Amino acid sequence: MKPRHRNPMIRNIAIIAHVDHGKTTLVDHMFRQSGLFRDNQTVEDRVMDSMDLERERGITISAKNCSVRWQDVKINILDTPGHADFGGEVERALLMVDGAILLVDASEGPLPQTRFVLKKALESKKRIVVVVNKIDRKDARPDEVLQEIYDLFIELDANDEQIDFPVLYAIGKLGIAQHELDGEGTDLKPLFETIVAEIPGPAYEPTEPFQMLVSDLDYSDYLGRLAIGRVFNGEAKQNDALMCIGENGVPRPLRVSRIQTYSGIGLAETDLVGPGDIAILAGIEDVHIGDTICTAEAPKALPRITVDEPTIAMFFSINNSPFSGKEGKYVQSGKLRERLVRETLSNVALEVEDAETTDAFIVKGRGEFQMAILIETMRREGYELSVGRPRVIYKEKDGKLLEPIEHLFVNCEESFTGIVTEKISQRKGRMINLVNHGNNRVRIEFSVPSRGLIGYRNEFLTDTKGTGIMNSYLQGYEPYRGDFPTRLSGSLVADRQGESTGYALFNLEPRGTIYIEPGIPVYEGMIVGEHNRDSDLDVNACKPKKMTNMRTSNKDDAIVLTPVIPMTLEKAIEFIRDDEMVEVTPKSIRLRKVTLSTLERHRQRGAALAVESGN
Repeated sequence: MKPRHRNPMIRNIAIIAHVDHGKTTLVDHMFRQSGLFRDNQTVEDRVMDSMDLERERGITISAKNCSVRWQDVKINILDTPGHADFGGEVERALLMVDGAILLVDASEGPLPQTRFVLKKALESKKRIVVVVNKIDRKDARPDEVLQEIYDLFIELDANDEQIDFPVLYAIGKLGIAQHELDGEGTDLKPLFETIVAEIPGPAYEPTEPFQMLVSDLDYSDYLGRLAIGRVFNGEAKQNDALMCIGENGVPRPLRVSRIQTYSGIGLAETDLVGPGDIAILAGIEDVHIGDTICTAEAPKALPRITVDEPTIAMFFSINNSPFSGKEGKYVQSGKLRERLVRETLSNVALEVEDAETTDAFIVKGRGEFQMAILIETMRREGYELSVGRPRVIYKEKDGKLLEPIEHLFVNCEESFTGIVTEKISQRKGRMINLVNHGNNRVRIEFSVPSRGLIGYRNEFLTDTKGTGIMNSYLQGYEPYRGDFPTRLSGSLVADRQGESTGYALFNLEPRGTIYIEPGIPVYEGMIVGEHNRDSDLDVNACKPKKMTNMRTSNKDDAIVLTPVIPMTLEKAIEFIRDDEMVEVTPKSIRLRKVTLSTLERHRQRGAALAVESGN
């Protein structure tokens, strides 16, 4: 049955933008100009980036809700992540809105992550308002970018109504929006007016009972678990007897202790929540994303949230190195399981399965960046764990092995085109398109297996001297493209436990790149550097210099070591091979072999060679 009514007092919108296109800054100014803050109130920049990791990296990781008021209309705003790895956040956020603001940089144009989220919005028939931001940039090209946006809509099979989108031009950092490119804007009034005029109010059926789809979960120390979602039909009051319909379709009784709605960046308690609003219900314990909360008199489930399947799997286990328990608060497998399961409750794109051993788990998600953010969050919470190399999830169809394929976009200087193309072709990538804007930079598109991009990002930055930009999104599954080498170098592996010395590391430098400094505790099986050959090398990183009573004229005491580049979590995950792991603690990131014993690794290597030779 088609809804016949819309709530004119509410607008639910999402903001879609690529990383660093000014989305969170624009929301800051929407808060200020809607009267949310007093004129003399001190407010932090990027108030929607509430997580420490978001502030450090300058990106949005989790979808967050807020609201502003423009005249008599309440505008609920959902700040969506711009990275495809957090696609699960995007999909559940879009279920709560009726339209979206597409924010595009006037110089860079629509980039891959913009494309990913926009595709999801168009598929769900959302009304789009386009805002071309940063028109004050010296290299701005707004007319060309607008044409690129039209081309993108056509490419994504937008219908005639969606392509006929309203366009605004903005300078987000100044809080200015205007209808004409050469206009003299002073505030965001044109943006607010366009949202109210162009984005439809939430639709509902007045004869239907209360129905709310749970799209997010939160937790309050005072109220317990919070269920967040859009009210599709009907009204609910505090202490109403409601039902929760889960995945099994069986209604479970519950009683809501408190109802809240968004007011600015905070929450406001209310006695009644109506159709179209985004509500926060407290006092519900057993609830999951995708559940329907409805009345006890007429329980009726809404369609559940569906998200794209995961493409990457990673091995998570307890930290069983000799340094286990020295730096972390949570080291037991039970605590690790509990934390991972808790993550799946609020992150619908993650799946957790038990591994073959009792103290290990297989975590499946959208990409290695999403995994890195999860691991970084856990280590900051005090967890110790070990993680393996990301592996792509294959499928089989009609007897053929299929693998995930990425659509890769590379923006680099013209002189680096050769090396980038060569490296990606080695990873079974194929060039699809090359555009030269004539400003010494080129934009190249590739079709490349997802496994080909694991471990390539740091190599790409080295090849382009840090000036290249690389983004990708999942294109789909294609037949397996064949094997290729994942890493051409081996590892320098410590053969004993002790403390690294400058003398030992200085003598190891000709063998490769050293990853640790003098005075660092090491153990047998710990990786201390990258070997400049393709084989592993067992080394003594703790060797002291022999003391003699002979005086020499050379300055052999003044050992000068090559500066060590700090090992980041992303770099560590990309570096390791299948027989290696990353040991993660709140204070350290260490590389190690899965099998720590040098003797045991030699035995395994010998057995593998014997199998290969047929003996």
